[in-house]
Amino acid sequence: MAANRQYKDSVFSLLFSNPDTIRGLYSALEGVSLPPDIPITINTLSDVIFKGQINDLSFTVDNRLIMIAEHQSTINPNAALRILMYAGRVYERIIDRYKIYRSTLITIPRPEFIVLYNGTAPYPDYTILRLSDAFAEASSLLDAGSAPCLELVVKVYNINSGHNRELLERCGALKGYSAFVEQVREHRKAIADKELAFKEAVKYCIDHNILGDFLAQHSTEVFNMLLTEWNTEEWGEVCREEGHEQGREEGQNTVLNLIRQGYTVEQIEARLADCCASHIKQ
Repeated sequence: MAANRQYKDSVFSLLFSNPDTIRGLYSALEGVSLPPDIPITINTLSDVIFKGQINDLSFTVDNRLIMIAEHQSTINPNAALRILMYAGRVYERIIDRYKIYRSTLITIPRPEFIVLYNGTAPYPDYTILRLSDAFAEASSLLDAGSAPCLELVVKVYNINSGHNRELLERCGALKGYSAFVEQVREHRKAIADKELAFKEAVKYCIDHNILGDFLAQHSTEVFNMLLTEWNTEEWGEVCREEGHEQGREEGQNTVLNLIRQGYTVEQIEARLADCCASHIKQ
């Protein structure tokens, strides 16, 4: 599992990067059964500006635009606002912008927004985030009781072990991913050397048929992604300790920019270690 320079953004993005796994995931989340002949078009953004913020999956199916985001840390209270900005960019990609000036109505895919939470902080099985929760209260001079003219609703599912069992049973890939994340954390706690911990976690999952075929086929990529994601998380922790609210986002942007510049895992680790040391000294 030697490091290389070919990366995707996360294990989540790699696992759910083909129509078959996407079909199973969406069917489980919505309690439906998508026939195999219904086309799925993946339109996940690759822009660095957004890839530093969201481990995402975006696709269209049956005239619906579905956006599924993974959150490995505490749910950001601004998630609905960030998804709104992301959704605007996706619509720009899939719609001919010149058609909006025509006299006929353009039909657009109906949006649905979902967040899958697998962080370590306690979180309910299911909750809803609304953009309107962030709206400032209107002045007493205005009608504060009127409904907002803009709303965005995000459904949040906790996919950690012990949560949403029925949902996980409906989607083998999601159940396997939840178990894989749990094993990575357990091995990281037990083994000080994180590279060895990740290798042992991947090996354990293959041996116990947790995403076995997927991990056997993509072991090198998964190993590199784990190193990248863990370095990002450690960077975010240092930044948060220093009072920077955007610690994790800054860390993601830093790591992803280094990846796109062709840095190896070892070089990225060295860069982040130097940055963390300098922050601690300040």
